[in-house]
Parts: sequence; structure tokens; C-alpha cells
Amino acid sequence: MKQLTSRESEAESAGEDLLPGTLPGTLPEALRAELIAFRRDMHMHPELGNQEFRTTAAIKARLEKAGLTPRVLPVGTGLICDIGTDGGTRSGDTPILAMRADIDALPIPDTKTECAYRSTVPDRAHACGHDVHTTVVLGAGLVLAELHRQGRLPRPVRLVFQPAEEVLPGGAADAIEGGALDGVGRIIAVHCDPRVDAGRIGLREGAITSACDRLEISLDGPGGHTARPHLTTDLVTAAARVVTDVPALVGRRVDTRAGLAVTWGRIESGHAPNVIPQHAELSGTVRCLDIEAWRQAPDIVVAAIDEVANLHRAKSEINYVRGVPPVVNDGAVTALLHDAMVARRGPSAVENTEQSLGGEDFSWYLERVPGAMARLGVRPPGERTVRDLHQGDFDADEHAITVGVELFTAAALLDAATREA
Repeated sequence: MKQLTSRESEAESAGEDLLPGTLPGTLPEALRAELIAFRRDMHMHPELGNQEFRTTAAIKARLEKAGLTPRVLPVGTGLICDIGTDGGTRSGDTPILAMRADIDALPIPDTKTECAYRSTVPDRAHACGHDVHTTVVLGAGLVLAELHRQGRLPRPVRLVFQPAEEVLPGGAADAIEGGALDGVGRIIAVHCDPRVDAGRIGLREGAITSACDRLEISLDGPGGHTARPHLTTDLVTAAARVVTDVPALVGRRVDTRAGLAVTWGRIESGHAPNVIPQHAELSGTVRCLDIEAWRQAPDIVVAAIDEVANLHRAKSEINYVRGVPPVVNDGAVTALLHDAMVARRGPSAVENTEQSLGGEDFSWYLERVPGAMARLGVRPPGERTVRDLHQGDFDADEHAITVGVELFTAAALLDAATREA
């Protein structure tokens, strides 16, 4: 990735002094406090994918208060808002820089016991940081709108608040169909990372997440008495062998560097200790680091399941739900995020990050336009305990909101200063 100094001469020609700490678009203290309150309110009122009506209304109201014209997506939740365009449309052939946030929550309970803004909705929680992502894009939009009013935003920006990221294959398709990428030249996003200290970001060129699919299996047999398993299909044993043998078989049928992994999240069968059941159900995920191996994964996984089930005389029914490909960061857009963070906080605020086995539907945007996702540090500096994502006690150091807003505003200004129309 190029350092900021390689861009300074170009930026000076655009009329901006890009020395660290002097780039416009920092977060005013009053707005910082407002954004923290917005995030906490959202955290207290989590909504699942495609049900984010309150969240959508709150974002829309704040953008309209700022004089902007957000457009709710045709699916009824999520919205798009342009800044620096004429009437919400493209300004000539000027390519738009899009900033994407996901707005949905998870179907798990909030287990934080000493938190004034814990979830008020049973079995619902913002345990993946989407409330932080949303607040970052909202805050960046408000700052950039003010810069636009001052005549200091040379290129248009689009805010994309996407529903249903947690619902495979993801709400990105609905956002794209609703016009999220119309006229867009580049798109950026952040994802909370509890392994990175607040005040820092992690970057990686190329694949930064994995592909993720969902697997649902039904196994059936005649059932019988546990005293005579040889006269029937021992369905519990068959299910157990699928759980243990299928991941091992799959791992031997692709290059191990592809990282193709089957992991189970649920297994159910039986009602009594002395009855061999007639039905068993299993569900889990298929994850893959390599996009070519991901394309082969359905055939490989289904064949392995059928082989194990047949060996134990169980009838299998498999529902393989295609999810998302890996998020593959574009080199130039990754460099843009790097330079933006360096401009705000210096080189020490950027660290390299590894490819995660987590899935993210931001990948669907990158199938169409260049873009990049940064890992936004949310761990309180000095804290040793990592509150992992998708856990009921997850929380974020709210300093990350300031960092994310200023990262995105800097990216918008640097993008405008260095990219050809």
C-alpha cells in the first residue's frame, strides 16, 4: 500500500493540505456525543433482518434533519442517501464513492449485566457491531454534508444502510437492486474487530473474509428398539458419523490451503433412551477461504454426506443454501483506506490483519465494483478479555465511532483528490 507522502503532491493540486491531523472532516464534540447516544438507542432496540423499521425510520429522520434526501429501499427497510449530487441522481459522469453499513441485529439474548444500554428486546442483540457500523456511516454522512454545504466536497458520496446482512444470502442483493451501486465507482465499509484496539484499523489486500454457506440435513430410517439395532437403521449413530466423518472427508477432497470447513451448530434426534428414532436433523455452516474451492463446495459436501448416510442405511435429504463469496479487497481501495487512516492518526494506527473465516455479504458489492472493508478496532486498549462477535456479552469501545467517521471522511476527500473521473 502506498504511504500518504506518495499522494501529497497530487492532493496539494486539489487545494488540500493533507498532513496528518490537518485534513478537514474531523468529528465535532457535539456530534460525537449525539452519535454515541444514537448508537446506544439502536443497541437498546435491535431488529432482525428485514424487520428494521424503527432503525430505518431513525436514520431517515436524522438525515432529513440535516437537509438530505434519503430513499428507503423498495423492500421497506434500509435506505440510500446521496450527498453532492443533483436531486439524488448522478452528477454527470462523476463516479460516486459509496459507504456501506449493515443495520440488522442477531437472534440471541443480550447477556451484559451491567450495561445501561443493553437490549430491551428479548433474544435480540447487536452482538456483531452493526449498530457501530451504522453510526459510523451516519456520522460520516453528516460531516460530509456540512463539507458539501461549505463547497469542500469535490465528489459525490452515497450512504448505503443495508438490511438483513445476517440473513443468507444477505440483504446486499436487495440494496443493489434498489440502486445502491448505480453510478458508484468505489465502495468502502468497516467491520468491528474485538481483537484490534480502538483507535486502530486492520487492513488486508485481497480476501479478508471467507465464503459462507448454510447446510441443513434430514436423516430418516424405520426406527426400532435399542435392544435390536441390527434390525433397523441406527439413526443416532448415523447422525453422529455424519457429524464426525463428513468434515474429515471434505478436508481430504480439496487442497487444504483452500480452508474448506464444515462445522455443525445443531443436531436433534430422539425422545426416549430405549427407542431408536426415525428422524434426525443437523445444521451447520460451510466456510471456505478460496473462491474456486467455494464454487466446488456444494458437490463435494453433498457427496460426502450421501456416502456416510448410505453406509449407515439412512436416507438423507440435503438443503445446501448458497451464501456469500469471500470479501476480496481491491488493492487501490485498500490503499485509499490506508492513506486515510494515516492522514488522521499516523502510520501506527494501521495494522495488517489476517483472513477471517467469517462471512460477509459486502462481497456481493465487490463482485460489481472495486471496494474494500477495514477491520475497525473496538477493544478498549489494555483490556485482555476479548468479547467475541456473536456472543451475548459483546460490546464496543465507543471511541471506535469517532475513528470510523474520520476514516470515512478522510477517504472521501482523498478519493476526490486523487482519483480520475
